[in-house]
Amino acid sequence: MTTEPSKAPPLYPKTHLLAASGIAALLSLALLVFPSSDVEAKRTTLSLDLESPVEQLTQDQDASDALQATNGAAESPFAQIEDSAEDTKETAQAKPAVEAPKNPLHREVIVAKGDTLSTLFEKVGLPAATVNDVLASDKQAKQFTQLKHGQKLEFELAPDGQLNNLHSNVSDLESITLTKGAKGFAFNRITTKPVMRSAYVHGVINSSLSQSAARAGLSHSMTMDMASVFGYDIDFAQDIRQGDEFDVIYEQKVANGKVVGTGNILSARFTNRGKTYTAVRYTNKQGNSSYYTADGNSMRKAFIRTPVDFARISSRFSMGRKHPILNKIRAHKGVDYAAPRGTPIKAAGDGKVLLAGRRGGYGNTVIIQHGNTYRTLYGHMQGFAKGIQTGGNVKQGQVIGYIGTTGLSTGPHLHYEFQVNGVHVDPLGQKLPMADPIAKAERARFLQQSQPLMARMDQERSTLLASAKR
Repeated sequence: MTTEPSKAPPLYPKTHLLAASGIAALLSLALLVFPSSDVEAKRTTLSLDLESPVEQLTQDQDASDALQATNGAAESPFAQIEDSAEDTKETAQAKPAVEAPKNPLHREVIVAKGDTLSTLFEKVGLPAATVNDVLASDKQAKQFTQLKHGQKLEFELAPDGQLNNLHSNVSDLESITLTKGAKGFAFNRITTKPVMRSAYVHGVINSSLSQSAARAGLSHSMTMDMASVFGYDIDFAQDIRQGDEFDVIYEQKVANGKVVGTGNILSARFTNRGKTYTAVRYTNKQGNSSYYTADGNSMRKAFIRTPVDFARISSRFSMGRKHPILNKIRAHKGVDYAAPRGTPIKAAGDGKVLLAGRRGGYGNTVIIQHGNTYRTLYGHMQGFAKGIQTGGNVKQGQVIGYIGTTGLSTGPHLHYEFQVNGVHVDPLGQKLPMADPIAKAERARFLQQSQPLMARMDQERSTLLASAKR
């Protein structure tokens, strides 16, 4: 018996079989992965965790296309994310003029360029009439119109939108407030008294005094005070050298844990060209304060050495200098200090003003008589300080005028002359008379104050050197 072989199934091209398998796989995937919109949300969230952003975008776009084919015009989840991001970006760029407050009745505004009290009131929704009511309520209320750039104003509003309270910090130590009462707004100023503490600073001069002092932590005003303390012995216009050192113990003003200012220099030490000068502030029993050396000699002398701080000597005392304008040999009986126009000029000592006016080639000039022996002259001034006039009296260090170019002058500078019994002398080489030392009756009290200050500077310096070696 012959058995017929079974018929082989019909053969299909391999490409057809692969296509059919692919279609079946896609249909199964569509049914499993996209049964509802809830699954769409989960898919979107999961797709954001994919490692490859390109793969992520491709797979989500495929899913979106499948959804559109199945459900019609379904939106791309990425379109929603992009729109949301754009909205967030626009919101972040649109900064409100008024800070968003936690308390809707509390508003804060920062004074910007061009702001007035009226514009600030408008920013918090208060009518212009409120500004008039505030300013008319109290004479001192006008202080709120003296606005500074960056100043913050805090508004407290009533539930009906009316102003209840207006507050602003004028400085770290002072604030002003307007509070609404039965009779209108009442003005109040609160001043905080700072606590005084001492601070220490050390510096080495490797450029200018002002730059080195700033790097050490001294403010400009404290640097000027230090120069004034040692100005009788050191000419800060010509004596300062690289490598000079200084130590200063000074008062700091502290309020609410923050340094808000400085007070007096309590003690200082300055080493110039290898020579060390010391200074201690002492207030005697009569309440008069001055600076003395550590052993009780007065730092103050009858004259300060330079009448202009940090100026440059442009011409020295000479009996045979060629005049820069007249172009001929002519004695230069003084010292020229070059400095920017408007720099303050100080009286070298106490005295009576013999002249405050024009004097030939000197231009605007001040001449001061100091007792019977000494006389000083200050020429080429731009102008005179307030209150300086012929016949008046001045104190040592008092500003008498400002650097200028009046008279025969090629540039802004001070021409300074010093006379002893009518004879011109070189002010840079003149030995200055000393002031009185500590009175014998107060010497023990002075030493009780000066010795601890000197010891502290030594200790602070040693600590710094030890730290530098580590």
